[in-house]
Amino acid sequence: MRRVRYESAGGPLFLEETPVPQPGAGELLVRCEAVGVTLPVVRKVTEAAEPVPLGGEIAGEVVAVGAGATRFRTGDRVTGLCFGHGYADFALLHETMTSPVPDGATSVDAVALVRSGLVALGALEAARPVHGEAVLVTAAASGVGQLAVQLARARGAGRVVGAVSDPAKADFVRSLGADDCIQYGDDSWGEPVDCVLDAVGGDLLTPALAALAPHGRLVSYSSGGGTIQAYDLLVGAKSVIGFQMALIARGRPELYEQWRQELWRLFAEGTLKPAVHGEFALEDAAKAHEAIERRANRGKVVLRP
Repeated sequence: MRRVRYESAGGPLFLEETPVPQPGAGELLVRCEAVGVTLPVVRKVTEAAEPVPLGGEIAGEVVAVGAGATRFRTGDRVTGLCFGHGYADFALLHETMTSPVPDGATSVDAVALVRSGLVALGALEAARPVHGEAVLVTAAASGVGQLAVQLARARGAGRVVGAVSDPAKADFVRSLGADDCIQYGDDSWGEPVDCVLDAVGGDLLTPALAALAPHGRLVSYSSGGGTIQAYDLLVGAKSVIGFQMALIARGRPELYEQWRQELWRLFAEGTLKPAVHGEFALEDAAKAHEAIERRANRGKVVLRP
């Protein structure tokens, strides 16, 4: 089979031929039909000291089942989070990190919706929004951000604002249901909001925090880091909340499943419409990464083995 690998920090990415892996205890071997490309994986290539497997969200058909795996059978269509080599023709999923793809949905739908949607929904839940409150979403055109905008609207936000790096993304963000779209470098981010869902971090934390009304909540789910001054919290009685999906998946599987079902329900109703920026062949993984690095994407970036 083919898989994408790299040998030193920063790449380049290349295709290699390697034997098809065999599923171990509790694992499923999946023929990959779609692979989601995310900023954290792109950052691993550019920033990790040593090469790491390119994993992430995958979707496809189960072709073999390891010992002790009982939830799925060969022929089932599934999606899940791969911690090994996911940029490949075949990949391994542990069944605890796997869920079915319902009839009427494609593998591309699955990788565009489930993992990104779980992060977006979890971040929104962490903000504890009250019906009618205003919500601002940074990286609003990203795979997670575009779903966060739609979910905020579906959950009853009174006003939804998207924040982006490029004004060319504004129309796309408004098409998702945002009332307004601002740019990171704007002098003012408009009327204060009650909740900020931040996927960027770093230097953007300061203006994102300033955008909050008194008693507002900022949820950080970014891997970009950043520093906040305690005084900036005190003067407005503001809160900063960290959110990580992996903690929910490991420690609250029942909540993870509840959120997953809600996403598919909203998808089936037509309330959630995950946008896909582009579908790239496996051998064009570097181009897919470039789209993420340049912040050029409007929606999810997907590999198609």
